[in-house]
Amino acid sequence: MTKYEKDIFAIVNTSCEHLTVEQIFQRLKERHPKVVLATVYNNLNKLLEEELIRKVSIEGMPDRYDRMEKHDHLVCRNCGKLADAAFKDLTASLREQMGDEFLYYDLKVYYVCPECRKKLEEQTKKE
Repeated sequence: MTKYEKDIFAIVNTSCEHLTVEQIFQRLKERHPKVVLATVYNNLNKLLEEELIRKVSIEGMPDRYDRMEKHDHLVCRNCGKLADAAFKDLTASLREQMGDEFLYYDLKVYYVCPECRKKLEEQTKKE
């Protein structure tokens, strides 16, 4: 692994957020001020190919990058916030149906996050 690849891997795997390329670039730039955006893209693609990280794509939003640890995602349809969720019963159900043959699945549950729900309630009260 190159120094950039190692640092990008660490940024993605230690973040509590689901970072975009731009966010990863800004964090990497703190350590390597001369790094260019193309370097981030190239190294992210290499890490994806090696299945060391995963890409989370949501229609109409920039791709975000996440650790490979098994988990699912909650997506706010209002603000686009992405949060981790674990549906262990679903994993068990899939294993029961398919055996240990499936590689992975990518589940996104769409909802309205608590912050947006609160804003919507406040707007409704004002009207």
